[in-house]
Amino acid sequence: MKLSWYRVSLQTRMPFVISRWGYPGHENVIVSITDDGVTGMGEAAPNRYYRESPESVIAALEVYQPLIEKAQYWSLEAIDLMLTGALAGNASARAAVSSALHDLFARKLSVPLYRMWGLSPECTPLTSFTIAIDDVEGLKRRVADAAEYPVLKIKLGTDRDDEIVRTVREAAPDKTLRVDANAAWTPVEAVERAAMLRDNAVESLEQPVAASDVEGMRFVRERCGMPVIADESCLVSRDIPRLAGSCDAVNIKLAKCGSLREAIRMIHTARAHDMKVMAGCMIETSLGISAIAQLAPLLDAADLDGAALLADDPFTGVTIHGGRVALQDAPGLGVTRRPPA
Repeated sequence: MKLSWYRVSLQTRMPFVISRWGYPGHENVIVSITDDGVTGMGEAAPNRYYRESPESVIAALEVYQPLIEKAQYWSLEAIDLMLTGALAGNASARAAVSSALHDLFARKLSVPLYRMWGLSPECTPLTSFTIAIDDVEGLKRRVADAAEYPVLKIKLGTDRDDEIVRTVREAAPDKTLRVDANAAWTPVEAVERAAMLRDNAVESLEQPVAASDVEGMRFVRERCGMPVIADESCLVSRDIPRLAGSCDAVNIKLAKCGSLREAIRMIHTARAHDMKVMAGCMIETSLGISAIAQLAPLLDAADLDGAALLADDPFTGVTIHGGRVALQDAPGLGVTRRPPA
């Protein structure tokens, strides 16, 4: 097999601001793996919160390259273990390789990846559309931009959280609202804000406290009166048992867990601990979204709007109709490159 890659610059249609930072531009890495004329693709969406960058992704791929060249494309589990053993961390780089390998394997079989796993495209959840931090007029524009989506996820973690939630609720009186604090609050602050969230009929609260504060999350869950979802606190399957009792659901992202194999393990581990499962994304193209979306039939909820936020998506793949994830009846991830403009 031959492993290759290139960098791609992405711009969002509006600046994407969360409690930690905000920026309009992102740089991801597109990975290709070719075997006997068949090519699979994957996408690395590095995030500096997890200590990754385009440069670190490429450095990791250079280490993986000779390992992939000696491997068999169908040895998905063995390759997963091999890459994890070769380098610590580098989850988004490994996720890109994993996605490309799964795409390649399913293309060899001429079936969609979800079908190779025995999943039904009829059983996909609604995905939320993210409302990033903005001023009042900007929030209204973002809600209008999300007209197709019945579920909105509001980014919080500012000194204006009450105003943000009220503004979005007034602009979207009939939509389901979820909020994500991105680890910005203390446990006490989260409980204090919960009354306001309940008053505005917010459905769930994602990552209210610092990633390491599992007991703080338990404190919030016991007092906030709504489901709590762990994101930054839950990277891989082995994180889930220690979160039992502290949250109601976990948010799985390929850029955190490092592979589709690990994402599947996370789903089954969460179910074994009586937790619900959602999947999320970074800012990424339809290539990255289409990879994690292959697991959509196994999810309770989704936040797969990363490509929908882009000004120009270089790929086509999974689509969203009426807010629902629509898998493609095409081999592999069902992704193709858009022709140059």
